[in-house]
Amino acid sequence: MIFMNHNEPYDDEYLQGILSSIKTIAMVGASPDKTKFSYGVLRVLSETGYDMIPVNPRPNLQEIRNLRVYPSLKAIDRPVDMVEVFRKSDDLYKITEEAIAINAKVLWAQIGVIDHDAAKLAEEAGLKVVMNRCPKIELFRPFWKPRLDLKI
Repeated sequence: MIFMNHNEPYDDEYLQGILSSIKTIAMVGASPDKTKFSYGVLRVLSETGYDMIPVNPRPNLQEIRNLRVYPSLKAIDRPVDMVEVFRKSDDLYKITEEAIAINAKVLWAQIGVIDHDAAKLAEEAGLKVVMNRCPKIELFRPFWKPRLDLKI
């Protein structure tokens, strides 16, 4: 089995392949706070057409952006293509185990979230893995071109 080196930049085709093949994303660590980065990512991915499933164990949190909130990955009542993680790196291994248990195809850890043991575990189970990246940024990155002709 070949394991990716997650310290190296990801190939554009690898990231594009993931983002074009998935439809349902469970976001672990989704927040109802509009000032949080996870809220903005949830909003953009939802508006882009992904079926977003917020995951947050906070009692009494029922909805974020009119989307039903689930207390855990195992509580989700439909197939999940990708688990996106907005949690501390220390939490990634346990979340990886849960992602494997629900038969997710991709484990995506947000910027700053890195655990190489979790990545190896996911890859051994057949999941594609991305760490320390943001799908919202990657989704639009191919269209970004610097404007070097602008005056400062």
